[in-house]
Amino acid sequence: MAKESMKAREVKRQKLVDQYAEKRQALKDAGDYEALQKLPKNASPVRLHNRCKLTGRPRGYMRQFGLSRVMFREMANKGLIPGVKKASW
Repeated sequence: MAKESMKAREVKRQKLVDQYAEKRQALKDAGDYEALQKLPKNASPVRLHNRCKLTGRPRGYMRQFGLSRVMFREMANKGLIPGVKKASW
């Protein structure tokens, strides 16, 4: 499980990205890259990293479900994810 500080950092970055999204787009359209450089670094969407919503695990992230592969498997086996069942043949 990820440290709480890591999860909080990602939430903080997401808020900054949302806050500066319109301003970043306007500066890009205007071609004013010097002003773009003066914005906070964490306002760039490139700095975001997908993390599991439950554990905060950064690797093995399944975008469709917002979970890591580990949590996805646990929840799928328990039947907690609608429309997902274990394959058998």
